[in-house]
Amino acid sequence: MQKVIYLLLRRMRLPLIVLISTYAISIIGMTLIPGMDDQGNPWRMDFFHAIYFVSFLGSTIGFGEIPYPFTDAQRLWTTVIIYAAVVSWLYAIGSILTLIQDQSFRRVLAQSALARKVRRLQEPFHIICGYGDASSWLVRELNDRGMQCVVIDSNQNKVLDLDVEDLAYSVPGLHADATEADALITAGLKLSNCIGVIALTGSDTCNLTIAITSKLLAPELTVICQSDAADTAANMASFGTDHVVDPFEIFGMRFAMMFHSPSMYLVYEWITGVHNAPLSDFRNPPHGNWIMCGYGRFGKAVRKHLAVEGVDTRIIEADLGLTDAPEGAIEGRGTEAGTLLLAGIKGVNGVIAGTDNDTNNLSILITAKTLNPELFTVIRQNHRSNDAIFQAARPDLVMQPGTITAQYIINLILAPLLEDFLKLAHDQDETWANVLVSRVAGVVEDIAPETWAAEISPLNTPAVFDCLIRGEEVRLSHICSDPRDRDVTLPCVPLLIKREDQSVLLPEMNEPLGPSDQILFCGREEARYHLEHNMHDHQALYYSRTGDDRPSGALWRFLTSHVEQKASQ
Repeated sequence: MQKVIYLLLRRMRLPLIVLISTYAISIIGMTLIPGMDDQGNPWRMDFFHAIYFVSFLGSTIGFGEIPYPFTDAQRLWTTVIIYAAVVSWLYAIGSILTLIQDQSFRRVLAQSALARKVRRLQEPFHIICGYGDASSWLVRELNDRGMQCVVIDSNQNKVLDLDVEDLAYSVPGLHADATEADALITAGLKLSNCIGVIALTGSDTCNLTIAITSKLLAPELTVICQSDAADTAANMASFGTDHVVDPFEIFGMRFAMMFHSPSMYLVYEWITGVHNAPLSDFRNPPHGNWIMCGYGRFGKAVRKHLAVEGVDTRIIEADLGLTDAPEGAIEGRGTEAGTLLLAGIKGVNGVIAGTDNDTNNLSILITAKTLNPELFTVIRQNHRSNDAIFQAARPDLVMQPGTITAQYIINLILAPLLEDFLKLAHDQDETWANVLVSRVAGVVEDIAPETWAAEISPLNTPAVFDCLIRGEEVRLSHICSDPRDRDVTLPCVPLLIKREDQSVLLPEMNEPLGPSDQILFCGREEARYHLEHNMHDHQALYYSRTGDDRPSGALWRFLTSHVEQKASQ
């Protein structure tokens, strides 16, 4: 608000000087020009009457000549005052209208309005810098889960898109450069309910600046940044950035998992899927030889992980020198049949269209399938707006950097144990993965399961914690039972229990809990609510542990006691 007042006064300085000067000169003139009273005696108007007269005359009201009819000299000066006042007011009003249309003034007004909105937020919130594909997906997912966020973007049209999005809760948006400290502070960086900063601007340099600024101004906040380059990622990690997200590395690791353990990949897809998304099908890509079109950051990441699984890739790259392509790589885009034939398209098992151009990737896919219809096809989709044409092309697997980034971040926020679980699960064999698939498939229906984490503590799970500090045993089965019928198990699967000294992967239901355990679950949404109820409500936990459904309220305890006494008599 101080900026608004300061800018208003600075821009209106000259119009105000002109207006005040006009009134001052007019008043002085009225006091100096002699008049004549009703007796014919000369008189001069005092300052009070001069101010009163010029005030109503300047506003064109015109009550008349006071206190006596004016002389010719006074009427001539009054004529000058009228024109001068009208011109001054027109100049002042015109300046105000110009100021209202000024972009910098409107930006200051918008920042002031957003700062008020952010201060009124009662819930914990994240600041999301940049509103591209990944950010819009992330905002929607957080919004669907009732979590608040504030968006900053330097493109005003993207900020305006927030207003037309069909979101359950209003999301404040700020049109500003997120690399500036003032923009982050306006968005609530220093507020107590700000819990994190997420930098997804699409520029590694901007993301790095945001991370440095956030860590310097609010070191206690969690900072998550996207980085597409290894040196930038190392730079971010060097000063304490909590999580650095590289979508190409994540996809390369996940794609290699399909060769290593298709069942584990299927579970990964399910438990990291979009909210209420349909379950994906089992896919098993063929080993053997593959063609990789495009050897930029994406191609290098995928080739590195495929090599670990023993999958050979033949490279087609438009600029071999720029990308430092390996020996034997073929120069070309891969959009021409000749280049693909030269790479042996008819004898390979799959093709990866991984350039940074969506049109070229679609052309590669269609040409390759024409030459070899049996290919397993993987395509990189750089822009989410091309969803319709990519679906029409029917590839076996689509890589969307924005979606992968957003999925990874939402899991970091909602289920931080998921990363630990996936690292441990990666070392398990296919038999173990099949058991996991059967357990998850047994509790879900047609949509992907929810994934969430719970930590045993006095604040988060008071009922469980109280039992444990009293020395009473609480098993996993107790909190996973239906609070309405403890013989019914909730539709959820415990994936991991993390303790100080150990991690229990896929724990059994008879696993006893400890006072500082962290537990990762996946399952149906209703299971989460019932499970959290068991962990919070002492009576519900008592019933699940003992089978005794004792009354909890004072009235019910009195009535039960009364009935029991009657029965005993």
